[in-house]
Amino acid sequence: MPLILNRNKVLDIYKEAAQKKWVIPAFNTENLTSMEAILAATLEYSIKINQPDLPVTIGITNQYSHRSQSVYYTHTRQWDIGLKLFLADIGVLTGKGSPFEKLNVMIHLDHTQWDTDKPLLEWDMNLFSMIMYDASGLPFEENIKLTAEFVKKHGHEIVIEGACDEIVDATGDTRSNLTTPDQAVRYLNQTGADLIVANLGTEHRASAADLKYHGEMAREIKNLTGTKLVLHGTSSVGNDQIKHLFDDGIVKVNIWTILERNSSPVLFEDMVRNASKISGKEKAEELMKSGLLGDNADRSGKASLSHYTTVYRQDIVFGEMKKIVLDYLKLWYI
Repeated sequence: MPLILNRNKVLDIYKEAAQKKWVIPAFNTENLTSMEAILAATLEYSIKINQPDLPVTIGITNQYSHRSQSVYYTHTRQWDIGLKLFLADIGVLTGKGSPFEKLNVMIHLDHTQWDTDKPLLEWDMNLFSMIMYDASGLPFEENIKLTAEFVKKHGHEIVIEGACDEIVDATGDTRSNLTTPDQAVRYLNQTGADLIVANLGTEHRASAADLKYHGEMAREIKNLTGTKLVLHGTSSVGNDQIKHLFDDGIVKVNIWTILERNSSPVLFEDMVRNASKISGKEKAEELMKSGLLGDNADRSGKASLSHYTTVYRQDIVFGEMKKIVLDYLKLWYI
C-alpha cells in the first residue's frame, strides 16, 4: 500500500490499532540504512503474525537543536535537501514493486520547532502523515496559543501532536517537571491537538538505570482525556516498564537513540576482531604497537573487499537495528 498521508486514513489506522490495544511506534531515522532496517523488521513481523498491512511510522526531526536529522541525512548538511531525499527514499521503498508495499507506513515530522522550522511549516503538509508541533520551550500560555493557531491553520490537513511539556535531553543540565493531569486537559481543550506529548519521566538520550516511566501519571491523564498520549524518550527506559503502554493511555511512542546507541558497539567489536581485513596487516600491527589493539584482534590477514567497504559496515548496523525494532514490535503488536 502507498504511504498513508491522508489525515482521516491516519486516524482510521489509530482507531483500528486501539481496538487491538496496539501502540504504534514511530522510529526516527537520519539515513537510508536505518530506514530500511525499520521497514525490514516490520515486514518480517507482519509475516509472522499474518498482518500484511501492519502499521509503522518513520519519523525525522528538522531544525531541532538536540538533533537535526534532516541535516544529517545528506552531507550537504542542508535540511531541505535532506528532507527531500528522505521523502524520495521512503516513497520508493513503499511504492509498487517494493517488498514493503503492503505495509501501512506513515511519515512523522518530529519536534518541529515553532521558530527555527518556520520555513518547513510553509511546506505542503499533505506530504506528511503527522507532525509534532513543538512550542514546549515557551511558557505554557504561549505554547498553548501558538499550538492552537497551528491547529486552526493545518488541523484539517494533518494529524497534529502537541507538545504540552518539553522532553529534555539528559546530556544537558535542564530538568523538567512531569505533566500534570490538569495541564494535559487544559492543553488539549485549548489547542485542539489530536494527540499530546506529555512528560512522563522519560528523557532523550538518558540511561535506563537513571529514569522511571510514570505510568500512574499517564493513567490519571488518560482518565480525563481519553487515550491520546504520545511517549517520547522511550529509549531511556527498559522494556519491562513499557510493555503495557496502551493501558496507560498511550497510542504512540517515539524511538531513535537506542537504534544508533546499541548498534554502534556491535559494529565496533566486529571491526576490532577483523582489524587486518579492514586496514591491512601493516596498519593493524601499527595499531597494536600503539596500544590501540589488543592480542585478540586479527592482525594476520590481508585487507579485504568484504570488510573495508561501506556495505560491510552498513550490513552490521542494519542487522542490529532490525533486531531492536523487532523487539519493540513484539512488545506492542500482540
